[in-house]
Amino acid sequence: MSDLQIGIAAIVAMIILIQTGMHVAVVLMLVSFVSVWMLKDNANIAGRLVAQASESAIAQYNFGVIPLFVVMGLLVSASGMGRDTFDVAAQSFRRVRGGLGMATVSANAIFAAVNGSTIASASVFTKIAVPELLRLGYSPRFSVGVVAGSSILGMLIPPSLLLIVFGIIAEVSIGHLFTAGILPGLILAVALCATVYLLMRFWPSFTSANAQITRDLSGELELDSLGTMLMKVLPIVGLIVVVMGGIYGGVFTPVEAGGVGALGALVISLLKRRLTGRMFWGVLVETGYVAGSISFLIIAAHLYANMLALSGLPTILGEWLQSSDLSFTGILIIYLIAIILLGTILDAASNILIMVPLAVPIMLSFNVDLVWFGIVTIIAVEIGLLTPPLGMACFVIKTNLDDKRITLNDIFLGAAPFAFTMVLVLILITAVPEISLVLVRLLN
Repeated sequence: MSDLQIGIAAIVAMIILIQTGMHVAVVLMLVSFVSVWMLKDNANIAGRLVAQASESAIAQYNFGVIPLFVVMGLLVSASGMGRDTFDVAAQSFRRVRGGLGMATVSANAIFAAVNGSTIASASVFTKIAVPELLRLGYSPRFSVGVVAGSSILGMLIPPSLLLIVFGIIAEVSIGHLFTAGILPGLILAVALCATVYLLMRFWPSFTSANAQITRDLSGELELDSLGTMLMKVLPIVGLIVVVMGGIYGGVFTPVEAGGVGALGALVISLLKRRLTGRMFWGVLVETGYVAGSISFLIIAAHLYANMLALSGLPTILGEWLQSSDLSFTGILIIYLIAIILLGTILDAASNILIMVPLAVPIMLSFNVDLVWFGIVTIIAVEIGLLTPPLGMACFVIKTNLDDKRITLNDIFLGAAPFAFTMVLVLILITAVPEISLVLVRLLN
């Protein structure tokens, strides 16, 4: 086999093996090791590349941001700030048609700003929002669909674990990626709220169990005083202001902000008296699991990138694309379609780890701004989290849902309108790069 054929065979083998249920990091490392062995006809070279990838991938100061933001998000979840945020949002939107659906989106957007994980957001709001939506007469499909659709905000609104992983793999400033994610994240949140309103207005049979939800839910919700509402929402808002304001104001690096955020979340949890010793130990153990898993993924991704470079596949593919009649727009559309299609069979991390090392050299040959490219990639990956057969957000909701009446198919159907909205937002962000880059240029 030629070097190019080995590179192509490696990608195909990875996708097949991941579908068998093997862990993506194991697949990336195993296939990359065997491929380098075949390319160089020397197992020692392949072994040295594994060692080199292990050292160079993890021995980076920026990598410290991952466990710090993970522990911050887990402490926020343990302290019940997700429930408090939802309660305040529900009361704020109580007089609007579809207000509880909009409240779910808004609460998820705020929660995303201190959490950064779609899985955590989907888990929390499945338990908090879905029972309340069902109680107030919303249909089961809409109830789970709006939670699935809004949970993906955690991957775009900073701090986002996927943005961090993209930044490490593509060697792009994580601070710039965080800044670039703000406006697209807010636009997506507003678009999802608009989707809720339009569904309520024009498709009531989809949104409501009784085909009609009253505009005013004041009588159905337990209302808090203004002071109580402020006490519920100020801790999470304050944490967002300190962490993200510190990054954008140049006071903290992203790593330092992660440390400040973790300490702030711990203090808030202790003040709320909701964090037991057992819960804190669980947070630390889960942080270790997540950080260890991501460490292994990044090591495997670096080995995979080295294997691709040795095979010459990115160079040959880039030269072929530049010599073809395809414009940059055409190449970008093909890339985004591939990302979305792979998202139907791969999880978000697998999608990024396989596609980004292949695409970055090609994008650089067209002088593409990798910060904007990262935002576009993340939005495309997020769409895959809602699409069958392997929409990760939908599976997480099903796992955490204590209602046998709602099937996985119901969750996918409920999420479909929100996935369509995400496609429209992806088109907008792709067509107008300034939306992603304007704040980066203003703050740097």
